[in-house]
Amino acid sequence: MNKKTIQYIVVALLAFIIVNVVSSYVYKRFDLTQDKRYTLSEAAKETIATAKSPIVIDVFLKGNFPAEFNRLQAESKQLLEEFSAYNPNIKFEFINPLEVDDPQSLQQEFAKREMMGAQVEVRENGKVSTETVFPWALAYYNEKSVAIPLLKNQLGTTTQERVNNSIQNLEYAFADGFNKLVNPKKRKVAILKGNKELGDRYVADFLSTLKDYYFLAPFTLDSAAISPNKTLQALTEFDLIIAAKPTEAFSDSEKYILDQYTMNGGRSLWLIDATENKIDSVSGKTFAFGKDLGLNDFFFKYGLRINPNLVKDVYSAPIVLAQGSERESQYNRYPWFFNPLSSSANNHPIVTNIEAVKFDYASTIDTLPNQINKTVLLSTSPITEVIGVPYEINLDIEIPENLKTVNQGPDPSQYNAGEKPLAVLLEGKFPSAFTNRIKPFQYSENSKTSVPTKMVVISDGDLIKNQLDGNRPLELGFDKFTQTFYGNKEFLLNTVNYLLDDSGLINIRSKEIAVPFLDPQKTAEQRTQWQLVNILLPLGLLAVFGILFQYFRKRRYTR
Repeated sequence: MNKKTIQYIVVALLAFIIVNVVSSYVYKRFDLTQDKRYTLSEAAKETIATAKSPIVIDVFLKGNFPAEFNRLQAESKQLLEEFSAYNPNIKFEFINPLEVDDPQSLQQEFAKREMMGAQVEVRENGKVSTETVFPWALAYYNEKSVAIPLLKNQLGTTTQERVNNSIQNLEYAFADGFNKLVNPKKRKVAILKGNKELGDRYVADFLSTLKDYYFLAPFTLDSAAISPNKTLQALTEFDLIIAAKPTEAFSDSEKYILDQYTMNGGRSLWLIDATENKIDSVSGKTFAFGKDLGLNDFFFKYGLRINPNLVKDVYSAPIVLAQGSERESQYNRYPWFFNPLSSSANNHPIVTNIEAVKFDYASTIDTLPNQINKTVLLSTSPITEVIGVPYEINLDIEIPENLKTVNQGPDPSQYNAGEKPLAVLLEGKFPSAFTNRIKPFQYSENSKTSVPTKMVVISDGDLIKNQLDGNRPLELGFDKFTQTFYGNKEFLLNTVNYLLDDSGLINIRSKEIAVPFLDPQKTAEQRTQWQLVNILLPLGLLAVFGILFQYFRKRRYTR
């Protein structure tokens, strides 16, 4: 070996050592994907930035499951590796729930946390079968734990579409779970009482979910008549108020308190019914009437109006009716156009990638021009009819015989009102509803214009209402009669998070990830062809290499 060769080897070894030493201090990962799917957002990083002890994640995406879930498994692993690269305290493991040491105990844990298995269809070679998967993760930090859902359930979607939507939601799902584990609660939410809002058992499920994020407390406005200034001062301690279907009119003092709360930057979520159903004591018939809560001037000043009417939407949730008598009764589903299903097509983070939201006797909302920015979050479908009140709610009229048949539907000419807003977000500087008006009480810090704040108004109080199984509250959005889940809970949770989230965590939801899937029909048709290519091509290349190797070897050594 000559001197020059030794020098080359020494230089190469020194360069190798220097590169390894430098790389131990400098760490960089490169995301070359077009949609930057493996680049964590700053908001996601902030959720784990302060974690000083291990966050252990058990991911139950391992086992014999459909091919689509291999993609969900791979994307989950890649994402957790990114979290781990940012904070080494992130430790994760993929577990087959059917192969653990104590599967019964794990099943009990799943049931306790309502981590239900998902039934998915597997189509292969023209055969259709059903598999059960558990697309969940359990994250542990110190003495706290949280369940993280990895699969989104959406009506009318294929398994591939569900997986695609779930992959787009993965970063938010993990970041949201980590945020609940690591970051302590700071914000305070007031649940308004005193105007005959929904009872506790009807909002129990949503509030039990919300308490993982915020401090909750009931707040009554009854004392507004006695000590309004003290009531207003107490209310300003809260960051958000939720009015869940009030049915008793608000007094001027109560409205002034709420108005000045907004002027001071308070945020609010209103779920309002502009109509109510009453049974006529003489005829026994049910009629819908307009309901005045005294809030018309309040909302009008802010730039919207909830109309005392009803919307009927062809795209709606069904109801279940019994036919027959006693033991011979049969339960059938029928269209009920007073239950609109709304899934927005806009890309606002509140409504991005959520299940259809179920309304119940909703009214239309008009937006009025002023300086406040307004975003329609949810609206009816274009095939809608607007009904004035009073109006008789009659099953025989609303579900005529032609709707009970498969071949006929509603008259298209009747449902031509177009899309109507049902939920509106207002953002900006709000004008006081009591400007140039006599104030119901003296308030020394009266403001005519608010600091920048937010408000969401929904024209259906029952959107937050969970059903009951006896006295046990069911999950919000679950219809026990049709055994269907709707997106009410996710929509409301996103709404509250958006109204209170200063870190931008909710904006992760709008991140778009393009997930290409194989065409199942072409896959079935060309399966044999590609199997042969995958088997014969490597063998052919190996044979060509062997022949060329022998040829050049003989040519070199036969001289």
